[in-house]
Amino acid sequence: MRYRRFFLLVAALGIVAAACSSPDDGATVAPTTTEVSVTETPDPPAVASVTGDLVAQDGDVVEVHYVGTLDDGSQFDSSRDRGTPFSFTVGTGQVISGFDVAVRGAQVGETNTVRMEAADAYGEWTEEAVVELPYDSTQGELVAGDTVTLSNGQPAEVLEVSAATVKLDANHPLAGEALTFEIEILVISRP
Repeated sequence: MRYRRFFLLVAALGIVAAACSSPDDGATVAPTTTEVSVTETPDPPAVASVTGDLVAQDGDVVEVHYVGTLDDGSQFDSSRDRGTPFSFTVGTGQVISGFDVAVRGAQVGETNTVRMEAADAYGEWTEEAVVELPYDSTQGELVAGDTVTLSNGQPAEVLEVSAATVKLDANHPLAGEALTFEIEILVISRP
């Protein structure tokens, strides 16, 4: 897939934002900013690292290693493969909701395997996140299969391109998928 930055007109952003909001049927599209596989927080400020009987709770900064797999066993992400632990503040929406739930109550040194349904991961795939927008080739060359970044920072896959429009899928690539994470708690820091 080719990757290009593509900024749509402000009017188009309104259409995409509306398409990515929660539809009335209860389905949700998780915002990209909670993406475990992409968003890593900066190192937390220097605080005492805590071990022993302390368990992770909201507001704690935790450092973990994780491996994420799909139901077919294929791996989609791993902090271990990158060689860098992942850290985030529990309960602040920095990660998908199921990941927050998986670390709450865990202690340093624990390794847990947790399966989460799509609703607790990147949400269900929804037709409302597929939009057709005005397009002019002077905005840049696009072909089906490209990934573009919308002006709100959200990625979208190009499905079709015509002389006047572009059809985009702003669903997360893992929308509709149940995810399994093996999570090892390395550090719990309490500010």
